Amino acid sequence: MSDISLIRNFCIIAHIDHGKSTLADRLLEQTGTIDKRDMKHAQMLDTMELEQERGITIKLQPVRMNWNGYILNLIDTPGHVDFSYEVSRSIAACEGAILVVDATQGIEAQTLANLYLALEHNFAIIPVLNKIDLPNADVERRANEIEAVFGIPKEEIVSISAKNGTNVDMLLQRIVDKFPPPRGIFDKETKALIFDSVYDSYKGVVAYVRLMQGSVARGDRVTFLSVQRTIEVLEVGYFKPQYLPTERLYPGEVGYIVTGLKEVSEARVGDTVWRPDPEMKIDPMKAIPLPGYRQVKPFVFASIFCVDGDNYPLLRDALNKLRLNDAALSFEPETAGALGHGFRCGFLGLLHMEIVQERLEREYDLSLVITAPSVSYQVVLTGETEVLTLSNPSLLPDRTKIEKTLEPWVKVEVLTPKEYVGGVMQLVQEKRGISKNMQYLDEMRVILAFELPLASIVLDFYDRLKTISSGYASMNYEFLNYRASDLVKMDILIAGELVDSLSIIIHRDEAYRAGSSITKKLKELIPKTMFEIAIQAAIGSKIIARESISAMRKDVTAKLYGGDRTRKDKLLKKQKAGKKRMKMVGRVELPQEVFLAVLQR
Repeated sequence: MSDISLIRNFCIIAHIDHGKSTLADRLLEQTGTIDKRDMKHAQMLDTMELEQERGITIKLQPVRMNWNGYILNLIDTPGHVDFSYEVSRSIAACEGAILVVDATQGIEAQTLANLYLALEHNFAIIPVLNKIDLPNADVERRANEIEAVFGIPKEEIVSISAKNGTNVDMLLQRIVDKFPPPRGIFDKETKALIFDSVYDSYKGVVAYVRLMQGSVARGDRVTFLSVQRTIEVLEVGYFKPQYLPTERLYPGEVGYIVTGLKEVSEARVGDTVWRPDPEMKIDPMKAIPLPGYRQVKPFVFASIFCVDGDNYPLLRDALNKLRLNDAALSFEPETAGALGHGFRCGFLGLLHMEIVQERLEREYDLSLVITAPSVSYQVVLTGETEVLTLSNPSLLPDRTKIEKTLEPWVKVEVLTPKEYVGGVMQLVQEKRGISKNMQYLDEMRVILAFELPLASIVLDFYDRLKTISSGYASMNYEFLNYRASDLVKMDILIAGELVDSLSIIIHRDEAYRAGSSITKKLKELIPKTMFEIAIQAAIGSKIIARESISAMRKDVTAKLYGGDRTRKDKLLKKQKAGKKRMKMVGRVELPQEVFLAVLQR
């Protein structure tokens, strides 16, 4: 059994690409947890192929290290805004955080967001300036920036190079000195917080836990309190970073429990693993769970279809398997006229959507079609108090029954060099944003705070922000609330027929521009037929944009040779009547490419 005063549980938080995973590698190397010759690749804790290729962390990853008689439990976390729910989970299992700032780039938007998360938990913070070996590193200026923004004295900042290992031993000593040992309760009643759960094809569901009180060993019967499921523990152990079985887990320790379950949803993140005091008979229904996490809610929705309709069962199985490892992914079946059967999926953001798409295509060899992302809206019906949440425009009730529609708003923080402030302000104005605050980090950089509708930032906001700021601006956003807005459903009619899959929910002020753009695009894409095709964008019965595709015209007069003009007119009149009749019965077959081009706006 470990002495609890010798345990330190901590995580590394930072903006994307500031060197968290490289620092984790150096800590593993310095503490002798992994031999240098076993370091097969950089970023040892980024185990997914996609993480190594993109150079980003997607899943949190725990590891246990031994150093000078101390036990150090590190949880490596993602830096991207879409995976901040992974960061919040890591933080709940720790007592301290290493805040990494790139000495060349300084504080970024996500640095601030992650720091606020840590401060909410009254964490001890060790500020670290990384990449001091680079020629453009400005240690003095960045240290002043950290002092000004976070109020942390410059003397407390550790300057390191995670790549070369400079000063990493000094950082290890600081971790031991500054971070408090965990507050574990040696009690007969056991409680452990699940901060992640993964599916292992050999072991079944493995729950990553932080023990708060009591202890747990192989053979114990434990209950997951939120789902009221009781299981027998098959194995307990530590992360080294591979699974290392042990006899028993004690309070304050971070480890894993092999549950033997087949569904990750039964070992929910944030749930409490509970075992009663053997001397006291307590009903599991009356046991008090540990404070967990808020349930992760997806904000961005898109539909996924297979290019080959026969692959639908494969897509269903692949999504089910992905959900075992990704608690934030949600999906439900959907059918669209031209694209066949697919799924309406919910994501935390655009990077999350991109990662899911790439994993489906790579790991399950599927060719996919993904529609343009949209957000979920809320609708209050006339005379009713219940609020409907819709992620699919085709489910929007008739507008005569709607009292009000609400859309999600987010708080956006943009960190940018001061010369780009005007351009950023203009972009936010275009997107219906409200400017809230402006604060200078130093004489060169500014933090701008805005409130924006989520729908305005899911499509191209980030790309345009990077373009306006020559790539220097960074942003972070968090959900605020739903607000009443003048939203309408815009339908697309082709040859008088409503095409359900092309309907979108949009703000009334933006409807004309979007309608005009979609009808123009369709005009280029739909092949000509023997009769004229009208393409219309409509709100209710009001047409707001129209384009026409002219009919293909056969030269019916080609076989005439001389003679009276009336013979020619007679043939043309006959052709006109034929086209009119054809228009009455003719249907426009839309090729799949048309749907793709329009849906991927």
